[in-house]
Amino acid sequence: MQTMVSMFKSNIRQYGMIIALVLISLLFQILSDGTLLKPLNVTNLILQNSYILILAIGMLLVIITGHIDLSVGSVAAFIGALSGVMMVTYHMPFPVSVILCLLVGALVGAWQGFWVAYVRIPSFIVTLAGMLLFRGLTMIVLNGMSLAPYPKMFQKISSGFIADPLGDSHLLTILIGAVLAIIYILIELRNRKSKLTYQFEVIPAGLFVAKLAVITIIILAFAFVLSQYEGIPNILILLSVLVIIYSFVMNKMVMGRHIYALGGNEKAANLSGVKTKRVTFWVFVNMGVLAAMSGLVFAARLNAATPKAGTNFELDAIAACFIGGASASGGVGTVIGAIIGGLVMGVMNNGMSLVGLGIDWQQGIKGLVLLLAVAFDIYNKSKSS
Repeated sequence: MQTMVSMFKSNIRQYGMIIALVLISLLFQILSDGTLLKPLNVTNLILQNSYILILAIGMLLVIITGHIDLSVGSVAAFIGALSGVMMVTYHMPFPVSVILCLLVGALVGAWQGFWVAYVRIPSFIVTLAGMLLFRGLTMIVLNGMSLAPYPKMFQKISSGFIADPLGDSHLLTILIGAVLAIIYILIELRNRKSKLTYQFEVIPAGLFVAKLAVITIIILAFAFVLSQYEGIPNILILLSVLVIIYSFVMNKMVMGRHIYALGGNEKAANLSGVKTKRVTFWVFVNMGVLAAMSGLVFAARLNAATPKAGTNFELDAIAACFIGGASASGGVGTVIGAIIGGLVMGVMNNGMSLVGLGIDWQQGIKGLVLLLAVAFDIYNKSKSS
């Protein structure tokens, strides 16, 4: 029992957010008379929040290093505008346009990373300037007007689904869900065996089996719900790949350890041989690429490049990271936590819309949730110190 309590305390933010996500989903499922978890609405939840979740992954790395990026919404809008000019105005092939847009996003990130890492201007000031600069450039590129429509193949990035060769029953979706559940179980068993080999603390066997059973049921239920509409959205595949890659980088690679070390204590990291300026620079380059990707996904979903695109994206991405367990002082946070935080925000937005709450109430409630999440983090730190 004592082991269970200590394990829960050490992962209180992550477990707490998972529990909160489940409870919020159940609450709005009841209040919306069962509409929230209908297959169509679950699919829409993924499509509507995909670009925020992409931003949240990049923002998490920025926050872990102890910085912030206020420009990502404007950068996403700027890249969306460029993609509209390339594909709609000049009819460039969409693969070429996508690659060029991602490269421009990397250059934008390098521009901001240079000022933050090497000139040592606070990231808040640099990215605030970037917010204004790239919003203005978006207006200039689009001349204040929207560009549409995009090529059909480009639209499928955000609104298409994996073709099911097994027929209309979407058995492929269920099979993929089953495979993912098996992979998850095998990974968990391997991790537990590794911890036992090195005599690390693990949760009791009964609780471990219960955890595997619950998450397996959730994966299979999610796959079944998706199969009842159009199957697996293309954007869900992209999100899954990003989550796997960035989780691996942050947990298993030297680069990830350097990012955590930089955020934990920059001076100590520097003395330990971590090239802190280089790490900061590349974190902002990465943020620029993911902001560009987010802008492309949003443009594909909207089927238009608009001057107002990306409005408040940065606030939602930052909120997703903090709600998902990232620390305001840096050095703490996980990719899965940021995704869970983004889903909490997405479910709240969708659920409040379904029950008829106005945008004024929605903004107020979201602000209160963010404040409580950061206050909870500060309270835990003061208690442990």
